[in-house]
Amino acid sequence: MKFLDLCKVYIRSGSGGGGCVSFRREKFIEYGGPDGGDGGNGGSVIAEAVPGLNTLIDFRYQQHFFAQNGQHGMGSQRTGKTGDDIILRVPVGTELIDEDEETVIADLTEEGQRIVIAKGGNGGWGNLRFKTSTNQAPRKSNPGQEGIERTLWLRLKLIADAGLLGMPNAGKSTFLAATSNARPKVADYPFTTLVPNLGVVGVDNVEFVVADIPGLIAGASEGRGLGDLFLGHVERCSVLLHLVDGTSGDPMRDYQTIIDEIEAYEGDLGNKPRITVLNKIDALDAEEREFLKSEMEAVVGGPVMLMSGVSGEGLQPVLRELRDQIDSTKLRHRKDAEAAAASEEEPETWQP
Repeated sequence: MKFLDLCKVYIRSGSGGGGCVSFRREKFIEYGGPDGGDGGNGGSVIAEAVPGLNTLIDFRYQQHFFAQNGQHGMGSQRTGKTGDDIILRVPVGTELIDEDEETVIADLTEEGQRIVIAKGGNGGWGNLRFKTSTNQAPRKSNPGQEGIERTLWLRLKLIADAGLLGMPNAGKSTFLAATSNARPKVADYPFTTLVPNLGVVGVDNVEFVVADIPGLIAGASEGRGLGDLFLGHVERCSVLLHLVDGTSGDPMRDYQTIIDEIEAYEGDLGNKPRITVLNKIDALDAEEREFLKSEMEAVVGGPVMLMSGVSGEGLQPVLRELRDQIDSTKLRHRKDAEAAAASEEEPETWQP
């Protein structure tokens, strides 16, 4: 299935049915009076986050979504049928953005979350509604309310526990292939990865989801390369795993390039917990490893782990550290949410 994370759709809710002008006509009933029914409401357009989807490819082949109009009212006080709603089933993590491509209408981050993005029009009143003591036979009714027509952008930001960062050919896809059942393309040239890949990684009977995005280059946050298209996919990650190629010739410069780009990107991407790993150590001898590790720790200002995705050396310690960081991040978010809920529920003290 082809990956698609941005698409444009055109939606329109249903118009309400018109009210009916009708009078009761039965044998032996001379003055039956008005009995026109109301029109039915139009259908709404609803977006729902559903499980099992990780791409917006379905919206490439169908961009127009129109809800059903309400039925007109009828005689004998019969109300028209309400139009059927239409549901846009999108992956979890989809943002609904207005036509200006800036205003976020909704962010569907939980499974089963729904939002009405275009409400159907109300049905018009029949002439029975206009009957009064001074107007016993009204001959007027209301037309149905028009539906809402709008253009929206759908943008998918994958939800994963950990996100992989690094320059092209830093070994991100190799790491994902070595630790999960995902089979991303691996080759010895830059920009092998053209679309994000998701993999379920397991360590010590604990599983978590890792997202691999295309490699970043200098200026990615401003639109160079593929980075600006896919940096949004690591916004929702709990932890970032920064892989640095130990054989690149200048790992410190590569590290700083990635840090500059994620700090320049909008949002709090630069403040997320980050694990720095020096990759491809299978091509380095013991002296080179120690030298590069000490140099990088001075630049990073913290610990740097050593790993080889090809040989598997140092792989398990990195996975365990990743799991611990994910657990601590989720625990911190849970405590923050509980503290916020407790502060809202705490009653205000009475003061005279």
